[in-house]
Amino acid sequence: MRFGTVPVAESAGLISAHTVRRADITLRKGAVIAEEAAAGLAQAGLSEIVAATLESGDVGEDAAAARLAAGLCGPNLRVEAPFTGRSNLFAETAGVLTLDPARIDAVNAVDEAVTVATLPRFRPVVEGEMVATVKIIPYAVPGAVLARACAAAEGSALAVAPYRRRRVGVVSTRLPSLKEATIDKTLRVLAERLAPAGAGIVAETRVPHADGAVAASLAEMIDGVGADLVVVFGASAIADRRDVIPAGIEAAGGAVAHLGMPVDPGNLLLVGARGNVPVIGAPGCARSPKENGFDWILHRLLADLPVTRSDIVALGVGGLLMEIVSRPQPRAGGATAADESEPDPADG
Repeated sequence: MRFGTVPVAESAGLISAHTVRRADITLRKGAVIAEEAAAGLAQAGLSEIVAATLESGDVGEDAAAARLAAGLCGPNLRVEAPFTGRSNLFAETAGVLTLDPARIDAVNAVDEAVTVATLPRFRPVVEGEMVATVKIIPYAVPGAVLARACAAAEGSALAVAPYRRRRVGVVSTRLPSLKEATIDKTLRVLAERLAPAGAGIVAETRVPHADGAVAASLAEMIDGVGADLVVVFGASAIADRRDVIPAGIEAAGGAVAHLGMPVDPGNLLLVGARGNVPVIGAPGCARSPKENGFDWILHRLLADLPVTRSDIVALGVGGLLMEIVSRPQPRAGGATAADESEPDPADG
């Protein structure tokens, strides 16, 4: 593509690099200059104009953006018609955005003329939400550049994993220090979290804070009620793999995949399973409606995405979330073990 100043008399058919206004003529940025417009501008006293000229093998900005967006587009996404060198991708269903960061980086590394921006990986999205945008910077790109970008994107680098698990069972353990009103509020907050995913609480039970009671409740939730995901809220935070909730999961025939998470609030989260049903040992902060690490794991599991130990340990960068003012002792002060055992929304 050639770009620069040309005589107005020779500009017909070229692309206007900038918006130009003279007399009653307005030439929009990116518009192809019509013969009448060129003549009118010359008559209005304009002698030169900055314009772009496509050369052999060049692909116009809109066509290039559309081709690259189509190459990036995976299941449950749609591509909007391009405009001004931009093509946006939208979710066709509620779910979790999946993408390959290395491939997005590879596309962006091809040439400065080609850019792709996305929402963060594993972001929950709703139907109709924009998840990514392709923008071609100049008015055209060489076909070879576009081909390399499309090759880097090949194989649907972006997709939305729809929510599949909708029947959630909840087990809450009790201690004398925990009020029933706190459990009631916790259930309301969880129901609000589940609603955007089309999921709901199908059953809830409240049992003593003991591993045997947790084990029996898990078995009933999965085998009896048919829950396809179970959340356990402990009256006291999980302090060790041998604590009540992990011990209860194992006693029910399940397994603990990982305890702890480099996300704060959310450090004391547990992920496990009984058979093919995921089990989350919720951190205390999950009682609060504010975003915390629990949300990140919950939505992945609702979308039936695997959550492995390596997935969890990779969450540290960006895992320091907003300070919770109700925390018994702020992070800077260093909470004690006694503080960590309280079922406060800031716990975890």
